[in-house]
Parts: sequence; C-alpha cells; structure tokens
Amino acid sequence: MKFIIAVIKPFKLDEVRDALTGLGVQGLTVTEVKGYGRQKGQTEIYRGAEYAVSFLPKMKIEVAVPDDLADKPVEAIQAAANTGKIGDGKIFVLELAQAVRIRTGETDTDAL
Repeated sequence: MKFIIAVIKPFKLDEVRDALTGLGVQGLTVTEVKGYGRQKGQTEIYRGAEYAVSFLPKMKIEVAVPDDLADKPVEAIQAAANTGKIGDGKIFVLELAQAVRIRTGETDTDAL
C-alpha cells in the first residue's frame, strides 16, 4: 500500500478531488496548512503598507491506495493541481505498513 501526501494551492482542491474520485479513490483527508518552498513567502500591500507573508496558505491532501493503483493518483494530482507557476506544491509517496478499519476490523487493502 502507498500513502500519498500532496500539498497544493487551495483553489485547486475541487479539481484534484474530482480527478481522484474519477479514478475510484474512495476517501481522502484534507487539511488547511501554511508553508513555503523556494519562493520563501511573498510580499503583499495592505492599506498602503508593505509587509512580508512568510507562510502561504496551502491544502494538504492525504490518500491511501493499494500498490497497483499508486501511479494513477499521483499523475491525476499533478495534472489537476498544475498551474505552471511557482508554488504549485509537492507530492510525496510513502510506503504504508498497515491500515485498519476501526468499525469492522478489516486490515490493509480491505480497510481502504
């Protein structure tokens, strides 16, 4: 099993969710996060005063998928979240050792 973590721009969330749903991904977790990468934040002007925003708002999406389906969600997230501009985000793919559905006790791919 694979655990996919994607950090994307907030306005791309619906497109990414639709792309994953189209692949048959049945569940995902979304968290509002803040962070920065190479752009090191940005400068904004508020009421005539310039100030630095160190952490930019992002959305973190977490999805667990069976090994045989791992490549398709990564490709779908990349295609749906891409704007071609700096700050589009990152996708991380990790090995998932175990999954358990609390209600039924099902484990591993049956729990997904």
